Amino acid sequence: MPKSVSYRESLIARLKNPEYAAGYIEAILEEEDPEPDLLKDALQDVALALGEINLPKEQAKLHLEKLERILSVEGSAEIYNLALWLDQLGLKLTVTVKSDNSDSGHREREQLPEIAT
Repeated sequence: MPKSVSYRESLIARLKNPEYAAGYIEAILEEEDPEPDLLKDALQDVALALGEINLPKEQAKLHLEKLERILSVEGSAEIYNLALWLDQLGLKLTVTVKSDNSDSGHREREQLPEIAT
């Protein structure tokens, strides 16, 4: 009997596609009745999927830890509030795939100062 793939494993595999990952996050941001925990889970899944292919293992782990700090203390709710605030101005918070994924772009990001959380 063939072994079935779990939903989460299947999701992580699909999220390795940056366009799919961007659409996934954007769809969650557009929810009419937002759930901050859902956004947090989605961002963690995207970080796992894309971190696995874009970052060394230790850096991917640190990136997930940074996400945890950013989204602690109602961080996810604040992101939804920002989206609602922008919506009232006729603007939309979106997530897109970066057009330049070269190694030089990764080195530039590593040199940026740490965001205090």
